[in-house]
Amino acid sequence: MTERQKSWLTLAALWLLLLLLASLRPLAVPDEGRYGEVGRWMLMSGDWLTPRLNGIPFFHKPPLLYWLDAISLAIFGVNEVGLRLVPALHAGLMLIAMYLATRHISTEQIARRAVIMLGTGLGILVGGQYVNHDMLVATWISLGIGFFAFSIMAGDKPNAWLARLGFLACALGMLSKGLIGVALPGLVLLVWLIWTRQFKKIRYLPWVSGLALFGAVALPWFVLAQQKYPDFFNYMFIGQQFNRYTATTYNNPQPWWFYLLALTLLLFPWLFFALGQVRRVTSMTLTSALGIDQVWWRLCWAWVLSILLFFSIPNSKLVGYILPVLPPLALLAALGWQRVMSHRTHAQRWFAGICLLNLAIALVLMLKVGDVTKSGRSKDVAEVLACAATPGDRFYVSGAYPYDLPFYVQTTQAMIALEDWPTLRQKSGDGWQRELFEGADFDAKAGQVLQSKEVLASIAQTPGHWFVTRSGNPMVDNLPGWSLHYKGNGWNLYRSGGSLAAAAAAIEPASPARATFPGCKISAR
Repeated sequence: MTERQKSWLTLAALWLLLLLLASLRPLAVPDEGRYGEVGRWMLMSGDWLTPRLNGIPFFHKPPLLYWLDAISLAIFGVNEVGLRLVPALHAGLMLIAMYLATRHISTEQIARRAVIMLGTGLGILVGGQYVNHDMLVATWISLGIGFFAFSIMAGDKPNAWLARLGFLACALGMLSKGLIGVALPGLVLLVWLIWTRQFKKIRYLPWVSGLALFGAVALPWFVLAQQKYPDFFNYMFIGQQFNRYTATTYNNPQPWWFYLLALTLLLFPWLFFALGQVRRVTSMTLTSALGIDQVWWRLCWAWVLSILLFFSIPNSKLVGYILPVLPPLALLAALGWQRVMSHRTHAQRWFAGICLLNLAIALVLMLKVGDVTKSGRSKDVAEVLACAATPGDRFYVSGAYPYDLPFYVQTTQAMIALEDWPTLRQKSGDGWQRELFEGADFDAKAGQVLQSKEVLASIAQTPGHWFVTRSGNPMVDNLPGWSLHYKGNGWNLYRSGGSLAAAAAAIEPASPARATFPGCKISAR
């Protein structure tokens, strides 16, 4: 077997391992429940223009994740792995791109080691199968930087076709998570070009054809959404992007050093070998010792430090935001290992042992995460509800929002959310209530699912209504007509209709022909 065949086999093994880990846990809430359900609703409704949460427009992020989720679910069925294929495919693309790029600027051995370091870190093993926008935009940011960098390094003038691929990657990055898909590649490349004194080369980039390609891919959805919803641009770009970056009132406030800790965990322990590269070296020293030119070394650090600083400024911080810096850090770690460990007798054993340790940690996390988070999830209630309810029944929620329940039940109707909505509009923070009532402002008809709590009393005696709420919520305990149907790990399911509902529940198990939701396991027998 050749060295390149070993590398491709390694890439395949890492990706299959990622899929295995993706199959070992239920949906995480809120993120996977929220974004997975938006994709399922898009598939079910056939509306590929407007992402919807609970039937209400959801314009927090652009639609690439939802489009790909819907396509994957159509092919592989409505299940967790079908959703996780989307970030996993992007993680695989990141690994392949990194391997090809590193092989070009260094050696086969360093390229394979860098891929293994990246692929056995928690950033890929966990983030690469987590259903949200972060792995998608991290991949397209990385590809955008890579294509433009190789274009610029092609000679006195940039390679036009590589640059066009860079514009395309930025377009897909923008469709993944908005302006950072363009801003971060631009920031990294600007710093790098100034640092390496190549700034004048940007004049020779294929700006006309590149921007035309970018516009043809990235802009149509934004234009169509703005035409249908006049306040769309203001909401997405000002409210959800600029304000979230500059304001201090959003969730997840963290100190400035948060991402240093996050990177330690995401690329443990390889990060420490990367930090060993933090020193000034001459081009001759670096090239002769490691087979890499200083211009690429500087790109890696421009990449890491620019994005690290960019995301450290806002008050709100999430671990997934920093995923775009993992590829250059893995390359630096591979170079550091080569310098520090390659001459040691048992270096390969140490390397294999660390990889196995990381895999063990990831496996334990996947096996235990369900038990640790079960009180927040509503999958157990969803499985009962899918078999007990009929497609004509209505579902009601209050006090909290079961993000994963519609996905597992596979509902075709939106749930009725019961709250004091006028008060919440004045006092609600950055939570599920705001997601719903702000979305309802775009579509008043869809917003009719936001109703007052008094509805519960008016429907209590009528069969065909279900109320899902967190355990300990006393809203229906003293309302005649409502009865506890199922007590879950963290959520309770109530049924309307009093004695009529109890009688119906008694005969349901003996009625296999009864119409149930697709999520009902009994109906599949």
